[in-house]
Amino acid sequence: MSVVKSPLSEQDRKAVGDALQGALVDLLDLSLLAKQVHWNVVGPRFRSIHLQLDEVVDSARTHADTVAERASAIGVSPDGRAGTVAKTSGIDTVTDGWVKDTEVVEIMVAALGAVITRLRDRIELTDKPDPVSQDILIGVSRDLEKAHWMFQAENV
Repeated sequence: MSVVKSPLSEQDRKAVGDALQGALVDLLDLSLLAKQVHWNVVGPRFRSIHLQLDEVVDSARTHADTVAERASAIGVSPDGRAGTVAKTSGIDTVTDGWVKDTEVVEIMVAALGAVITRLRDRIELTDKPDPVSQDILIGVSRDLEKAHWMFQAENV
């Protein structure tokens, strides 16, 4: 049941809702992963990577809110619960404890790459049914691809 009515057909609403939900959990998990390594990064590039991680966290959290609100606007109830994120995110988990700065960069490149790949699939899926949601996902991808590039440049 949807309390909020959408101009999208039921089939389109379902497809777009699934794309937005997938993006939401990936963004929430990305923010958590980045915060985890943010707290545990060690090494000579601690400060610069620590600050770079804060940028990713802020971006992921802001975009997660935008994505969740778009889902609500089309009549899809967003689910950002911890259990849902843990079950459906496309990001690998990280180990606990201190993490060397070079390893943090590798972790972030992999995590951002996974989220971007899934986002690009969702961008394609939302092309016809809802260009508004597609535009949001394109903006998310743009920002994450910039962060991906910057992290890759750290270990060259």
